[in-house]
Amino acid sequence: MELVEVMRITGAVREFTDEAVSDEEVHRILDVARFAPSGGNRQGWRVIHVQDAALRRSLRDLYLRGWYDYLAQGAAGLVPWSAIADRDAERAAIAGASTIAEQAAAGPGGFAEHLDRVPVLLVVLADLRTLAAVDRDFDRYTLVGGASIYPFVWNVLLAGRDAGLGGVITTILTREERAVQELLGIPDECALAAVVALGHPQRQPTRLRRAAVTEFTTVDRFDGSPFGAPA
Repeated sequence: MELVEVMRITGAVREFTDEAVSDEEVHRILDVARFAPSGGNRQGWRVIHVQDAALRRSLRDLYLRGWYDYLAQGAAGLVPWSAIADRDAERAAIAGASTIAEQAAAGPGGFAEHLDRVPVLLVVLADLRTLAAVDRDFDRYTLVGGASIYPFVWNVLLAGRDAGLGGVITTILTREERAVQELLGIPDECALAAVVALGHPQRQPTRLRRAAVTEFTTVDRFDGSPFGAPA
């Protein structure tokens, strides 16, 4: 598959068939993904390929705590845990998460409720000792250090898509980082960056919807003219 094509058709997949993904295939995907760029080529990512059924169920249970809080905020019209948010409105929305959890328990459940059953479950960590977080001391939450980790995570999805698989990056479990560290024996210097689920998709996305370049690119200034394709 051509690079441009795989970039255009790699969407989030959360529904998988029961077909297993071999360890050999997972190794090939990680072997390709490892060539992602990172600051100083320090390659600060670490990956735990979670296979044990009991550990998977524990991760699912931890995941659901944050998931229902996430849904409750979205239902209230909020961007969940936005860095710039009305914290009172956020707390009020989260107070209703138990109702959403009860409704979910009465149904068949979706990706979150069946997280333990996804074919491949990768916990991606960031070794904080390796990250050049140049915005570390700013009066806002730090963001830049992730530039040395998330290209690798995206490469995992691209390599998976090229192999005919589908997957999704999710960060909900970060809400329970300390519990995940204890569960999986993760040292304090490693932060939970993401969880990647991979498998054979029930439906492979081929047409993704994204904003046009003119909607997010301007010339010279934030309020400059939209940057469009040359005539």
